[in-house]
Amino acid sequence: MKNSKLLTLLLASMITAIGSSANAEVGYIDYARVLDNYSVAQQAVKELDAKGLELQQYMLEKEKQYKNLNTPLQKQNFESQTSNELKSKQDSLMKMQQDKEAQILSKVQTAARAVMVANHLDAILADQVVFVGGIDVTDQVIQKLKTQP
Repeated sequence: MKNSKLLTLLLASMITAIGSSANAEVGYIDYARVLDNYSVAQQAVKELDAKGLELQQYMLEKEKQYKNLNTPLQKQNFESQTSNELKSKQDSLMKMQQDKEAQILSKVQTAARAVMVANHLDAILADQVVFVGGIDVTDQVIQKLKTQP
């Protein structure tokens, strides 16, 4: 008898949970469009491009220096040293890119969270995930990002 009451209560709570999630309101954003309209993201792209150009210039300079070396030993030492420097510069660029992406994602998530609360939504998804339905809140997230410091 106790087990049947417990089972009944458990089933009732599951049905209630399923029923309430069926009315869930979901928003979605076009993340690429958000980034295209977000000045901080545009600035990060410019900074990363500049660092990438610096790396290309570094390689061109090293190629010129390599051509001026005479002995195989000089070339071998130069290759070893240049390889280590290049790896360090590439690692630095990758770390910078990861840091910028994490900062931007955090700010977009904060803005999306504020839009979610303001619109009484249960979740905001990426637009690629939504097949049908949902509310496009991309413009609202972009506006929220423009007002953030």
